[in-house]
Amino acid sequence: MFTGIVSDVGEILAVTPRAQGLQRVKIGCSYPRASIIDGASIACNGVCMTVVAAGEEDRTWFAVDAAAETLAITTVGDWRAGMRVNLERALRIGDELGGHIVAAHVDGIAEVIERQDLTDMARFTLRAPAALARFIASKGSVALDGVSLTVNEVNGNAFTVLIIPHTLTVTTVGSWQVGSRVNLEVDLMARYAARLIEAR
Repeated sequence: MFTGIVSDVGEILAVTPRAQGLQRVKIGCSYPRASIIDGASIACNGVCMTVVAAGEEDRTWFAVDAAAETLAITTVGDWRAGMRVNLERALRIGDELGGHIVAAHVDGIAEVIERQDLTDMARFTLRAPAALARFIASKGSVALDGVSLTVNEVNGNAFTVLIIPHTLTVTTVGSWQVGSRVNLEVDLMARYAARLIEAR
């Protein structure tokens, strides 16, 4: 479980195809090497991934495997060496819940269709997949590339988010442009509420 509060921005060091459709990704980070153990969960651009190896070469690195399902419904298949990714460690008992409850189980991919650069801020309009748009509400929460954000406005399948200077600085959001594809996780509460209504 996560909160969508990014704690590091990592760099893709290598992407290696493996057997049975797997893809191994090696990511450099600033986390202490001793704190990363095999089997740990780390959200990488909003995708919960399991550490399968770790080491230290000038800086800490860890490796994760992405299976076919992950490659199909997230942007992981687009990752290349040199790209930057938002990282968040899994919650521990007693950690501050600073964003919103995020499972890091990506629902689909949203596309940036407009960027407005304001004074020290930026407003992004994104298009969500039609099947997910009903879970997105004004003043509700979404996780985009693992970043917990508040929805400002909703218009059909499109929605807007306003990004404050701090978020532009400490995450990859500042690099988004029109056409950027980002991992989208809708609010768990919205999903369960919709399921309860359907069950009736």
